[in-house]
Amino acid sequence: MTEHRPTEHHSTEHRPARRSDDRGAATAEYAIATMAAVGFASLLVVIMQSDEVRGILTDLVRTALTVGG
Repeated sequence: MTEHRPTEHHSTEHRPARRSDDRGAATAEYAIATMAAVGFASLLVVIMQSDEVRGILTDLVRTALTVGG
């Protein structure tokens, strides 16, 4: 049986791992998350401008303050 010695191709030296080309992935993820947050905020603004919703929230706050005081 012959001893297997690493060749230059199969060197046991530590090499840095190859990185895939995903340099813009984090930026794209942040952009998508930011767009989702802006969309959600816009929806909240539209909902909050409704007189019915504003009245419900005002009543909720008044009830919470009177129960504690």
